[in-house]
Amino acid sequence: MSWNANCLKALSKAGLFQSPGHESRFNELIYCFSDKPFFTKGLCKCMYLSAWDEEHFAILLEMLSFMSLGKEKNTKEMSAVGDSLAQEQENDESYIYRLSISYLENTNFFLEKGVKLSERTAYVISCAQQAAAIIDQLPVPSKDT
Repeated sequence: MSWNANCLKALSKAGLFQSPGHESRFNELIYCFSDKPFFTKGLCKCMYLSAWDEEHFAILLEMLSFMSLGKEKNTKEMSAVGDSLAQEQENDESYIYRLSISYLENTNFFLEKGVKLSERTAYVISCAQQAAAIIDQLPVPSKDT
């Protein structure tokens, strides 16, 4: 079984897809871009997070398509763009971008003490962190997945 299939199976088994659309969008991203040189477990975590809704999915799909055309080798520029987007936000959305950046940079994500998130954002972050833990446990993906 391929790394992609193992990843999908593990996340599905854990009940981490919130809807058929969430799973379908994630599936599309992972199968379209897992063979690219910039694909990492961190990017896979971003894919899970962005697949929650059409808006974030479209943003990531556009960025990954652009990176593919430019034959990017890593996600450094993507991280910089995410940082800019996070700074532009004045609400919970900034924390979603900051979580994505932490995945891309393979760093820990922490919320500052006293941060009040909406129930939805807190739930999305919690599920994304659960998915990230599962993705981290999978063997390193080979470039022929």
